[in-house]
Amino acid sequence: MTNTKALPVALALASTLGLAALCWGLMAQTMGGMHMKPVASPGPFPAFIAMWITMMAAMMLPGIAPTVVKTARGGASGAAVLWFVAAYLIVWAVIGLPVYLLYQPHGTVIAGIVTIAAGLYEFTPIKKEARRRCCRGPLSSGLECGSFCVVMTIGLMAMQIAIGIMSLGWMVVVTLVICAQKLMPPREPIDTILGLALIGLGLAILAVPDHVPGLMPAM
Repeated sequence: MTNTKALPVALALASTLGLAALCWGLMAQTMGGMHMKPVASPGPFPAFIAMWITMMAAMMLPGIAPTVVKTARGGASGAAVLWFVAAYLIVWAVIGLPVYLLYQPHGTVIAGIVTIAAGLYEFTPIKKEARRRCCRGPLSSGLECGSFCVVMTIGLMAMQIAIGIMSLGWMVVVTLVICAQKLMPPREPIDTILGLALIGLGLAILAVPDHVPGLMPAM
C-alpha cells in the first residue's frame, strides 16, 4: 500500500475509534453514578436522544471499524468516509425514537422475557443473515450497514434496555458481545453457547432478580 493510500486509511481508523473512545468517556461520566438505579422514565426527548446517539457511537463504532477502513481503502474520499459513519449513526438515531416512545417502567418479568427472547433470536435465520451481511458485506452505504447492524443486534439491545438502559456494566457486556460477533467469523458452537447463555440469564432474572446487577425491582 502506498503512503498516499495509507494515510486516509489510518485517519479513518483513528477517527472512528477516537470518536468511540470519546463517547465511552462521556457515557462513563454520565452513567457513573446511575448504573445501579432503576430508570423510571427516559426523561426529556432532547436529552434522551443525545444520550442514545452517544451510547450507540460508543457501542457500535468499534465493530464497524474494519468496514470503515475497507471503505477508505477502496478509494473513498475523507468526506465520503465521514458520511458513511454519519449515515450509520443516523440509522441508530432513528431507532432511538421508538425506544423513547415505547419505553415504560418495568420489572423482572418483562426483563426476563425479553432476555429469553434475545437468546432465542440468536438461533434465527434473520439474525444469522444480518450478521453475515453486516460483517462480510458487500455494503453500499452507511445506511445499509446501519440497517443490517440493527437487525443483527436488536435482540441484544432489547435485552440491555430491558435490564438497564442506564447500566454502564451491561453496556460494556453487550458491546463486547456485539464486537466479537462483528469481528469474528461465525462459529456454531460459540454462537449456540451464547444463545443458551442468554436464555439461562433470562430464566435467572425471573427466578432470582435480586442477584442481577442493575436490574429494576419487581413490578
